[in-house]
Amino acid sequence: MTTQLLFGEHFEILEEHKSWVYINSAIDGYKSWIDRKQYLSISKDTFDQLSSAAYSRSSDIVGIITETTENISFPVTIGSRLPFIKGKEFAIENKKYNFQGSVTTPGAKPKRSRIVEDSFIYLNTPYLWGGRSPFGIDCSGFTQMVYRLNGIKLLRDASQQVEQGETLDFPEEAKPGDLAFFDNDEGAITHVGIVLPDMQIIHASGKVHIDKLDHLGIFSEERRNYTHNLRILKTLL
Repeated sequence: MTTQLLFGEHFEILEEHKSWVYINSAIDGYKSWIDRKQYLSISKDTFDQLSSAAYSRSSDIVGIITETTENISFPVTIGSRLPFIKGKEFAIENKKYNFQGSVTTPGAKPKRSRIVEDSFIYLNTPYLWGGRSPFGIDCSGFTQMVYRLNGIKLLRDASQQVEQGETLDFPEEAKPGDLAFFDNDEGAITHVGIVLPDMQIIHASGKVHIDKLDHLGIFSEERRNYTHNLRILKTLL
């Protein structure tokens, strides 16, 4: 598994092979294979509307969506898109839905304090390669979803996210909510986390947890050593 699609995310089909389709996500340009049983076909007009319109998103750990025509209910996780929602109801093509849960809509400029607060939602979430939910998440999925909750679009992988935003020259310039990137022995960006107050960082490694951050990298008090080498700090705020 390389990534996950959440409810309400749309994509273009690039290739089909038996029960699988190869897609390009309109959310972050990520390409992957999915099972053809797991999506709803939409028109080009709906695709364009989804690509251009502001969107609301679920803000509870788990919300419940009911497809009212067939009275079928299913859970969706925090950060799922709720296209065209008015109140608690919305429609996609000929499907009508009702959402039970809290909804966040795009609004004012994101606050650093809110990014920090939202990062704690995922605290202790187990690490899952390709995960994007509070039931399993990887390092870049974690930063992408926390930023999404605050209306900021991040790409999917750490190596892509590092190309976004403005570079900070010194660790002391970093403020809560900024992103810290880390490299491996070959110099490739392989890890990312969110800067917290008092030179701490919250990141997904084993699970989402908090460690110390300094000019060298991430220092684990539990292991009593550095686990990640700091490469660059960036701000999108």
